[in-house]
Amino acid sequence: MRKFLFFVVVSLALIGQANAQRCLPGMRGIQLTTGMVDGLYNRTNQNETGYYFGAALSTYTVGVNKWVFGGEYLQKYNPYKDTRIPTTQFTVEGGYYVHVLSDANKIFFLYLGGSALAGYETVNWDKKILFDGSKLTNKDAFIYGGAISLELESYLSDRIVLLFNTRERCLWGGSTGHFHTQVGAGIKLIL
Repeated sequence: MRKFLFFVVVSLALIGQANAQRCLPGMRGIQLTTGMVDGLYNRTNQNETGYYFGAALSTYTVGVNKWVFGGEYLQKYNPYKDTRIPTTQFTVEGGYYVHVLSDANKIFFLYLGGSALAGYETVNWDKKILFDGSKLTNKDAFIYGGAISLELESYLSDRIVLLFNTRERCLWGGSTGHFHTQVGAGIKLIL
């Protein structure tokens, strides 16, 4: 009888205290992200903005921090007369994200991250002569640098996570500018 009473008292004391098993060290997730580059798209700046797609593998560590390894495809447009010239970057990334803030129910997590980036940049898909006979002087190049990210994770269930992020990329080696701001969203599936 004492064991039963002990079990009932402990059970009542723990009601509402059970949290999901989230962000445990060693847990992994595959994430897919997409978003806009260098501004939000609208009709007035449609020739200047761009978009990106990314895929990554994240692994949680002690303290709810995480490692992220992945790749991105980024396409930015540069206006030229009545058209636009695409600048495309293919990059791989490796970074560490530090847990900044979360709620008591482990639904929302805010991270601040830093990443190293390396990849390749091509301007107008290596077509140097434009439609009006002008010649592009920008060259394709290998690029390298880093990114600072702010990411919010929102758990829909124990295995499905919504991502919202903003990041500033700084890359050298290319000829189309060093800084690009990204704003996007994504989904992560916990393995």
